[in-house]
Amino acid sequence: MSTKLSLTALKDLPAEIAKPKYDRADLSAGILHIGLGNFHRAHQAVYLDRLFNMGLDLDWAIVGAGIKKFDAARRDLLKDQDWLTTVVELDPNGYSARVTGAMIDFLDVDCATVIDRLVDPDIRIVSLTITEGGYFVDATGGFDATDPEITHDAAHPDAPITVFGILLAGLQKRRALGHLPFTILSCDNLPQNGQVTRQSVEGLAGLIADELRQWVADTVAFPNSMVDCITPVTSTREIEMVATKFGIIDCAPVACEPFRQWVLEDNFPLGRPALEHVGAEFVADVAHYETMKLRILNAGHAAIAYPAALLGYEFVHDAMADPDIKRWLTTFMRREVIPVLPPIAGVDFDAYLENCVHRFANPAIGDTISRLCQDGSSRQPKFILPTIADALNAGTGLNGLALEVAFWCRYCAEAGQNLDDPRARQLAAAAGAAREDPNAFLRIDGIFGDLAARPQFAAAFAFQVRQLWVLGPRQMLLNYVDLASAVA
Repeated sequence: MSTKLSLTALKDLPAEIAKPKYDRADLSAGILHIGLGNFHRAHQAVYLDRLFNMGLDLDWAIVGAGIKKFDAARRDLLKDQDWLTTVVELDPNGYSARVTGAMIDFLDVDCATVIDRLVDPDIRIVSLTITEGGYFVDATGGFDATDPEITHDAAHPDAPITVFGILLAGLQKRRALGHLPFTILSCDNLPQNGQVTRQSVEGLAGLIADELRQWVADTVAFPNSMVDCITPVTSTREIEMVATKFGIIDCAPVACEPFRQWVLEDNFPLGRPALEHVGAEFVADVAHYETMKLRILNAGHAAIAYPAALLGYEFVHDAMADPDIKRWLTTFMRREVIPVLPPIAGVDFDAYLENCVHRFANPAIGDTISRLCQDGSSRQPKFILPTIADALNAGTGLNGLALEVAFWCRYCAEAGQNLDDPRARQLAAAAGAAREDPNAFLRIDGIFGDLAARPQFAAAFAFQVRQLWVLGPRQMLLNYVDLASAVA
């Protein structure tokens, strides 16, 4: 028999389920988090729940917030279970569950309500998971001041509709009341996510008033952070699994891998929870950690996604069980990616890669190839193209990098209008033309920069994409590994 999740039901849950050891009444809010998706509840909320279970920093509980329609739907689900979440760690050696209680409220999905709570001086950190595409970044990597939502907020700063407009309105009200500004902490999977967040907040502030932009630049902290925990989308499968395996009726559970990493720059002027006690790492500069994760883990996902899709795989773990895909991934990473990574004292990149391979192969995650293939026009410039630029500058190998882009190109051509990407039509057309004119793909505006004009890469890509159409994905995987072995 299953029990509906609620505070009063915690005592009735099976003993093997981890539950809050603290009294929720002893918690008070210190963090307002915008974007209560699965990743936040599997990551930041779990770190805080563990900290509170140690009896530490109980004044750093989370208040949830959101401004989208789907936020309102999630709020309704979580309100009905007293803001509790069941988090299941999908360890292939045995699943485990914990009920987290780090969030004590979820504001009405209304911009004015969020702004009013931001004024509360007890809110010392505002954290964000608003997706990689939610930062109004233009094709050059700068702030997109022309987006209609941004122009609206610039013209109506007292009635904003974007996250950044809301943050600015809250900061200005705090300033007027003599309260110090909160720290803004991005937890999205972006390189230099703190700097990207600063760019968006300062960019909008500059459209409103130069003086406001300067005040933000001088007084608001935007620490960079690196976050990591593979967290699939919740479906009826996860809801039913939580009910049958753990006896909990939770309408919004989270399933994730049994791995988390959180590396943060220690820049919190109003203080922070002591997350180092529960596994977070605080460093002076997170940039090299971000680079490692983006170019090994995230780029690794991209490297397996497109050949796996072309070979007909549905799940990531099934693709990783294919020895040709696994050898392609590890050879590509060791031969072309790791050699151009900036070193990190005490970090073994080969060991990190092996850990990623182990995580990708976890059959319990049920992560899909289709998810990894989404939004290539946003992900490739972050995960793959920077390594290409470094390899060109260093004069190191390019064949695997060119092949990875060729796999993406072929995938775009085959997916056509079914491509799950905001630039689907443009990508499909250019990829189709690339069979005869490879540079047609590299010339896509706003993705590849000047790569079409870089002879070394353009030639490598042209060779790989033409060969791919002739030989097919399986033979191309084999050829790359065989060539790399011969050269070694």
